[in-house]
Amino acid sequence: MAELLLDDPVAAGFEIVHERPHSFYPEFFRKGDLKDQTHYCPGCGHGIAHKLVAEAIDELGLQDRTILISPVGCSVFAYYYLDTGNVQAAHGRAPAVATGVKRAHPESIVVSYQGDGDLAAIGMAEILHAANRGENITVFFINNAIYGMTGGQMAPTTLLGQKSTTTPYGRDHYNDGYPVKVCELLATLEAPVYLERVALGNAKQINAALRAIRKALRYQTERAGFSLVEILSPCPTIWKLDPVAAQKRVREVLVPAFPLGVYRDRGAEIPKGETLPPRPLPAPPPPLDAIPGLLDIDEQTPDPPAARPAQADLRIRVAGFGGQGVLMLGEVLAEAGLQLGLEVSWLPSYGPEMRSGTSNCHVRISSQEVDSPLVARPNVLLALNEPSLRKFLPTVEVGGWVLYNHHQLPADIAVPEGIHLLPLACSELADSLGETRAGNIVMLGALLAATDGLPIEAIHRALALCVKSARWLEIDRRALATGQQAAREALSNRSQEVRREIQ
Repeated sequence: MAELLLDDPVAAGFEIVHERPHSFYPEFFRKGDLKDQTHYCPGCGHGIAHKLVAEAIDELGLQDRTILISPVGCSVFAYYYLDTGNVQAAHGRAPAVATGVKRAHPESIVVSYQGDGDLAAIGMAEILHAANRGENITVFFINNAIYGMTGGQMAPTTLLGQKSTTTPYGRDHYNDGYPVKVCELLATLEAPVYLERVALGNAKQINAALRAIRKALRYQTERAGFSLVEILSPCPTIWKLDPVAAQKRVREVLVPAFPLGVYRDRGAEIPKGETLPPRPLPAPPPPLDAIPGLLDIDEQTPDPPAARPAQADLRIRVAGFGGQGVLMLGEVLAEAGLQLGLEVSWLPSYGPEMRSGTSNCHVRISSQEVDSPLVARPNVLLALNEPSLRKFLPTVEVGGWVLYNHHQLPADIAVPEGIHLLPLACSELADSLGETRAGNIVMLGALLAATDGLPIEAIHRALALCVKSARWLEIDRRALATGQQAAREALSNRSQEVRREIQ
């Protein structure tokens, strides 16, 4: 008779009123020799919380629809226990992963299960923005006021005065700030539908936690929006308490610091049995043939590539103040290289200021593969201001060219032997055209006159692609010609001076 009761209690006439949730795996394979145990410490609240989540999933019939997003922390191995869809997220990123999963599979029930270090520290940005967007996901937030897996460091939820490995004298609000109250914080946002804090301090609190977990999942089935249940949980090992004393601490210490209750419940406004419409989908992507028009690209058949040089190795550093068109000049050079079928790279570097801050870029144009976009030893330096000249002149390799935006060098700067120098007041020349900001293109024209690295046809094509305004394209073409002419005259005058000196 005893064997019959154990094997089939229903056949023996008994009614099953409580059993292992079907949403748990029949065996837990995390520990090969202990398949009926989790990896959690005795008395840990995670085991209770897992059971409550599994029971709620069973009661609502959601097992085949549920996708659990596991965090980094003590519950990192939740996918060994819950027999649902499972995705492991990077530390703190569970709400972002849950967002992607839910939007890709809107009929799934997506659950983010996170601890206080994962959610309220490294993941604070993710949880705030997921809540603020009103993502239709359910978050179960385990708050035990400490980092557990990593050995007991202060968490965002650690209480004032509480000792930890990183606050050995107790948390001090002057140095460490105050405990973060997640439900209260999220309740300041407009979008969240359901926010409740529960606890696992005794049987009554555990039953209330089950009701909250069930409600949060049900709201997701009704497409109500973002729900979060914060669960105050014991951590006997790190708290250095036995399981009974740890539950007592939840009731007597955590609950007064983090008051239990409902902080938002708009899901109750949904009529019973009704489901809200699904979240609107984003607009479909445009057809391929519409993209050129959206990007304002001329759909005419492009001209054939300009003649590609047999050998090319331009390592260019363009530098100046923000607002001088430094990056634009680099883009035009790189685009010209593309027009020639060469290998190119363009790497910008600039400060936070929109105007008058430092700005420079690295440009590589080569007939061979570019091994690195960095230009440490340029063979061309385009210096649009004096600080850039002082900073980068010593880096120019012997035989390279330096173009400087002034009619002469500062008196205290000596050009290293073997460097070709062309000082030219490009900004003044651009000003004579009615637009000082075209000084960068004047310098580009001067570069074309001084070297034979790039044909003019490729530069014109690059300008047409990079400059969208017809007015500015015309200004830049005149600036290019002006720079070429001024550079030719300057180089011719220099040659005449050299010949006179020889004679």
